Amino acid sequence: MIMRFVMAVLGLLIAGQVGAATVLSVSQVAPGIYVHTGTPELPDKNNHGAIANIGFIVGNRCVAVIDTGGNPEQGLALKNAIKHTTDKPVCYVINTHVHPDHIYGNLAFKEPGVKFIGHEKLARAMSTRGSYYIDKAADQLGISLTAENIIPPDIDVKNQMDLDLGGRILKLTAHRTAHTDNDLSVYDPQTDTIWLADLLFTEHLPVIDGSLKGWLAELEKLEGHAYKVVIPGHGAVVTDWPKSLQPEKTYLLKLQTEIRALIKQGKFLEQAVDSVGYTERAHWRLFDEFHKRNVTTAFAELEWEE
Repeated sequence: MIMRFVMAVLGLLIAGQVGAATVLSVSQVAPGIYVHTGTPELPDKNNHGAIANIGFIVGNRCVAVIDTGGNPEQGLALKNAIKHTTDKPVCYVINTHVHPDHIYGNLAFKEPGVKFIGHEKLARAMSTRGSYYIDKAADQLGISLTAENIIPPDIDVKNQMDLDLGGRILKLTAHRTAHTDNDLSVYDPQTDTIWLADLLFTEHLPVIDGSLKGWLAELEKLEGHAYKVVIPGHGAVVTDWPKSLQPEKTYLLKLQTEIRALIKQGKFLEQAVDSVGYTERAHWRLFDEFHKRNVTTAFAELEWEE
């Protein structure tokens, strides 16, 4: 009986379901690079905002976490996954941008020796949105947050920055306004892997919270590289870059082309919302939830271009 009990407990440990010691499922997509793939869903009280791709990179000296999840418990589960994977300590937490599904697990990693890193505009974005995020967390996600859950970066990336994990140099790039005005990507030359976060969506419709024109400009730069592995913010990890970029690029270009045509004809936002981009509907999940918002954001930007 004792042996059966021990084996049962061990089984639960392996599954990561012993009380608070939940271990987030991760996959090694390249040597030393681990990703938890989120489900393309709207953040709600069922998933508690845990919908994004998050994970970590292991060096000889320490670990860099890349985004921490959509709620505090997911952050703890990610921390447990790291402990189950390596004995190296976490030294950096990299937040790729301000959206809740990428930052709400930050508090799990707030301890001596850990530095938080983000785009130079991330702290301002967190300050601007923090109160709203905290107020809405219970109603929208069924979780409780306080100001301590919104942790701004200790280190700002203005253009580019190298992080040494010990035998592994990560190259961080702060992008121009694109998906948001605080997008950060992480490149690992050792495996030719780039973590694009929400600069790339697969399956899930791209969501514009920054600049349509800026996003297309950043994609044009990224398209010129032949990365071996690309990790999006939402959707499956891809190994056929830049082919895997084309659906997102096609969607964003279609918004730009069709909106510009309507503006030239003297049409208004309401007409754009009802007509632009609907040939793309069958290609994306969550199209109905985000497309009209994208059109509205893009129209406001393109309406005033020279």
